[in-house]
Amino acid sequence: KITLFYLFHSLRICPTHLKKIFLHMDILLISVSGFFILLGIAGSFLPLIPGPLTGWLGILILSFAPSIPIENQFLIFSFCIAVAIFILDNIIPVLGVKKFGGGKASIIGSSIGLIIGILFLGPFGLLIGPFSGAFIGELIVNFNDKKGALSAAYGALIGFFTGVFLKLIIGLAFAFIYIQTLWDFWF
Repeated sequence: KITLFYLFHSLRICPTHLKKIFLHMDILLISVSGFFILLGIAGSFLPLIPGPLTGWLGILILSFAPSIPIENQFLIFSFCIAVAIFILDNIIPVLGVKKFGGGKASIIGSSIGLIIGILFLGPFGLLIGPFSGAFIGELIVNFNDKKGALSAAYGALIGFFTGVFLKLIIGLAFAFIYIQTLWDFWF
């Protein structure tokens, strides 16, 4: 941040213009950061967006704003938490399905069902998609065991909601940090 000041100073830019440049840079970085924070919260529900990592990227971008101080230790600590939640999100649905007696077909079916459910049913697809996808996926592998397929579908649904809950908590925490940092910056 100080090196940017010296760079602009060596280019013989007037201090008034320099303040305007930093203000415009702050506004741009704050806007892009806010977009990634919101995308991280949306990634809590959408399987194609890694929510915690996207939200952390928003915090990282915010730290590049010249007027907003964010410590490196905080960035490292929050990155470790985001990676841990990202890894847990990939493990928890598998554990949920296995705990309730399902296999790979119900896990794959749950993911496909979630995507199809969101595309065609909107918010209701978040509930119906993973459940029906896991149920159909397990039925494809073992058509005679409808009770086992239903149990695996419940496991997939519980695992999915546990992952969504964890990602949403970290996404909201990053949004809170973003708002608190901006509040401290402006007031």
